[in-house]
Amino acid sequence: MSTPATKTTRTRRTVKGIAAAAAAAAERTAPLANRIRSISFVIVAMSRLRRESSRQSVITVELIQFIIQYRAKETQEKKKRRLADEDDELSEVQPDAVPPEVREWLASTFTRQMATTRIRSDEKPRFRSVAHAIRAGIFVDRIYRRVSSSTLMQFPPDVVKLLKNLDEWTFDVFALTEAASGQVIKYVAYDLLNRYGAMHKFKISPGVLETFLNRVEEGYCRFRNPYHNNLHAVDVMHTMHYCLCNTGLMNWLTDLEIFASLLAALLHDFEHTGTTNNFHVMSGSETALLYNDRAVLENHHVSASFRLMKEDEANILSHLSRDEYKELRTLIIDMVLATDMTYHFQQLKIMRSLLTLQEPTIDKSKALSLVLHCCDISHPAKHWDVHHRWTMLLLEEFFRQGDLEKELGLPFSPLCDRKSTLVAESQIGFIDFIVDPSMSIMSEMLEHILTPIGPAIKAKPASVPEENPDHDMDDSKKNASCSMTRKSLTGAKFTITKPWLACLSENKKIWKEQAIKDAEARALAAAAEAAAEAEAETEAKPAGEAAADEPKDAAAAESAAAN
Repeated sequence: MSTPATKTTRTRRTVKGIAAAAAAAAERTAPLANRIRSISFVIVAMSRLRRESSRQSVITVELIQFIIQYRAKETQEKKKRRLADEDDELSEVQPDAVPPEVREWLASTFTRQMATTRIRSDEKPRFRSVAHAIRAGIFVDRIYRRVSSSTLMQFPPDVVKLLKNLDEWTFDVFALTEAASGQVIKYVAYDLLNRYGAMHKFKISPGVLETFLNRVEEGYCRFRNPYHNNLHAVDVMHTMHYCLCNTGLMNWLTDLEIFASLLAALLHDFEHTGTTNNFHVMSGSETALLYNDRAVLENHHVSASFRLMKEDEANILSHLSRDEYKELRTLIIDMVLATDMTYHFQQLKIMRSLLTLQEPTIDKSKALSLVLHCCDISHPAKHWDVHHRWTMLLLEEFFRQGDLEKELGLPFSPLCDRKSTLVAESQIGFIDFIVDPSMSIMSEMLEHILTPIGPAIKAKPASVPEENPDHDMDDSKKNASCSMTRKSLTGAKFTITKPWLACLSENKKIWKEQAIKDAEARALAAAAEAAAEAEAETEAKPAGEAAADEPKDAAAAESAAAN
């Protein structure tokens, strides 16, 4: 026969067993937030069981199972109710709650932010559904309505419209500049850093980022260069974004490496003087003296950029750890210094040699440096209208340097003489010997490093839904996304889309046609000039010589008549 003490001991053991079983079940069936609620439930259950144990000496297994199953079911029901509430909230958001362009931009921004969350190499990829993006959009709609005036940078509707094409190779920065009142860096860089989640991941406050971007824009506009200005910075940053997003390169990189790549593209020509390294060396400028004639401008771009980021009001790196800062700084320095054209052939030779190895191992710094270099010289690989405009701006910058060289008594640098530069021929040579080989090697490199992870290049979140496969989005929202996932490929080489191939071929064809026309025009001009010179010589002859020539001419005429 059991004594009261024995019953109490047995009851305590039973209660402890129930607590352990319920806690284990809660851990298996609920996420962290629900586990906390489950533990609270267990504590309440324990107190009830203690009270029950004072009246009963036996607690059945059926009672324990009932408690566990009830709690698990309750958790699932709460989750369903929460999701249903959010879906109801979506239906309540009226189209005119915020401007439709702003709403679409915000939704696409958050879609990208989630899709670009880095996946460690030892983790399995997880799909992000359309429902997540929509729910995020609702949440941001509320924020936009309440606090946009004080915290979030506002985007003009026309700018938002144009930024919809930011994921496309055909994005035209010239069309954006008018809508953005010339502040293209401010809007494009802010948008891209937000899309990749850099603001959240590295704790960059919107105010500090806006100040930083304004200062960068001022630095690019300081010398009023026709080519190396804020538009060029945005063009290169957009091309880097295309390579990260549409080729799948982002899947190979960490958050910090993506952040460094975007910053390097943005800052690679910061405070460019509009003159070449050769001009700085030949003229003995202070910058050339400071950097000992080596990568003069590139060293200045990096140095001035990090000096700017040391200022409190523009320090977007303030929340990086010491190790993160060191890694980011090293990567940006490597990438920007590699944009010095004097390293071009060496850079391609090294990568080409690596790719010929049976099992090449490609360093991330070398890979990203080559990508940035290709982005920097990529305008001949863009559509003709954009490429032609960039070409004319670059030549105007070269010609201004040539004018300055003439003033200083220096020899003309290549392509800097207004009178003798052959525009079409120079562009054909640039495409054949510089741009085309660079893009080809970059493509081969990207396909090699991405084959093991094989990203599924589908820039539409609706293609990988998990929770709501029947949900559909309109075309504008589908096209505004750049979400990618990984999948394993066995026995197949991964290939990337190469929109630049068609552009290079078309542009080269047009330049060849232009070269023929230019050659004909030069021939006509030379003939006209020769005729003008001959006529001037004739008019300049003395009267006596002209009279002496008259009998000869008459005799020649008579001889011709006799024959």
